[in-house]
Amino acid sequence: MRAYGVIGIRAIMSNWNADFTGRPKSTSEGEIFGSDKALKYPMKRMWESEGKKVMYLKSYIEDKGSLRPKTLKERYEELFGKLEKKTPTKDVLKNLFECIDVKHFGATFAEEGQNISITGALQIGQGFNKFEETNVEVQDILSPFSDAKKIKSGEDVSQSTLGTKIMVDEAHYFYGWSLNPNNYNEYRSILDDFEGYTKEDFEEFKRVAKSSATFFATNAKYGCDNEFALFVEFEEDRYLPDLSEYILFDSAQREVDLTQIEKLVGDGGKVEVYADPFKLNVKTKWEVKSIFE
Repeated sequence: MRAYGVIGIRAIMSNWNADFTGRPKSTSEGEIFGSDKALKYPMKRMWESEGKKVMYLKSYIEDKGSLRPKTLKERYEELFGKLEKKTPTKDVLKNLFECIDVKHFGATFAEEGQNISITGALQIGQGFNKFEETNVEVQDILSPFSDAKKIKSGEDVSQSTLGTKIMVDEAHYFYGWSLNPNNYNEYRSILDDFEGYTKEDFEEFKRVAKSSATFFATNAKYGCDNEFALFVEFEEDRYLPDLSEYILFDSAQREVDLTQIEKLVGDGGKVEVYADPFKLNVKTKWEVKSIFE
């Protein structure tokens, strides 16, 4: 089995993926995009909320009276118990594949006595904004508190502190992805009862690909929603480029045109298209289902 597709995220008065300055992440030429990590993170959070094991997600430990993020080893031990230098690599590998994020996206696990690198069956690219009229908005925020440093230095503190919130007024990010279950073939001969990447795993990915951004509605991500998803599945080996590059987006009509992708895919394969029926038009010969199904 091989599969390809596109995931679309809409951002309205929000910031889907900020850089270290707080502005929407962009290329040197000013093109706004979201990293693959920005898309994977809400997927992991959704899985975690459902009680599934997620390895590569920040968790905290109390250390010397304060909280700090756990190390990779501490995170592993939180999920699987003691990790020692003599722990067999086969056992660590088996445990890692029990984590749903590792099963999909792979892992790098470099700890004393272990040096494991798993190339994920699922590869997700960068999600570029295809909306032509995106503006970056800077909103001033008044804090209810004075600046303690100014009080100590004797400065005027008659006013509380100011902060900023940086957003885009509207953006539409499109992520290309590909699936190659053959990446796990070598582990099937090493690990007992390991089936590799299964049809059930792919169905699970499709579920979170349609809903995890909408699920993850924090203060920063409120206004970021799943609006589009395309899944193209082949039983035989087929090799396609990044499909997000072949999507045409009409900014005035908020319409996705899949004409070029239709030509690439041809008549073979199983195709599923999902979109927000209230906010997005899709031009295609394929049936379009509601992304809320």
